[in-house]
Amino acid sequence: MTAREYITVLTIAGSDGSGGAGIQADLKAIAAGGCYGLSVITAVTAQNTLGVTASYQLPPEFILAQFEAIASDIRIDAVKIGMLGSPEAAETVCELLKSLSGVPVVLDTVLRSTSGKALFPASEAASMRELLFPLASLVTPNLPETSILAGLERVPTSREGIEQAARKLNQDGARSVLVKGGHGEGGECRDCLLHENRIHWFSNPRIDTANTHGTGCTLSSAIASQLAGGRDMVEAVERGIAYTRSALQAGASWRLGHGHGPLQHFPENYFASRGRRPIE
Repeated sequence: MTAREYITVLTIAGSDGSGGAGIQADLKAIAAGGCYGLSVITAVTAQNTLGVTASYQLPPEFILAQFEAIASDIRIDAVKIGMLGSPEAAETVCELLKSLSGVPVVLDTVLRSTSGKALFPASEAASMRELLFPLASLVTPNLPETSILAGLERVPTSREGIEQAARKLNQDGARSVLVKGGHGEGGECRDCLLHENRIHWFSNPRIDTANTHGTGCTLSSAIASQLAGGRDMVEAVERGIAYTRSALQAGASWRLGHGHGPLQHFPENYFASRGRRPIE
């Protein structure tokens, strides 16, 4: 029997012991996308559904050692970057990415946790733009992150304002930009993709759920998995959004902890519609 090779996605991010976000959420979303997840941990956090209480930054040399151990043995088909924690980690990851050729990279610009704890110095956001934007295939900021990265005085709310912000990030080096609309208001969640100088809007009814911990991590990992499988950018984003919405919907009726719980990364309906059953 001829051996088949895994399609792999490497996530470079922080660890969330509660399992809802970070490396743990990434690996679940990558597995749900039919890919094999690899990981390089940049920081370890103490957190739960109520928020992040502490974080410990791993030294750049250990981030490098993790990556070299993987890259020397296993082919990497796509990369997702999440929490970096420091400009030094960003510099290290920048050098790592330069050693990969032709590999799609999704950069989730994590600056703060959902509870508001700083996970990357906002004053150093320029270093993220300068180092990583040119190496990323797609950058996925939420609305507050978009305002910081684009140097805006306020968070954009109108379609025109969001499109202008996406173009500003494009001018700053990002090849493609997905401005996520989860922090917006109203009954619809509107995500704006700028790709190859064209704007694509994805509008969907907002899902009524308190379990939103790790939504951004999940979406960026799902998109990276689609790119690893050879999808073009627009289809990868569309499929990533559809999967994330399914995971949000499936997790809405679950309860874990006392705050914002996690998504259900293996939603039954998502797999049933594709002729597969989730793990039981």
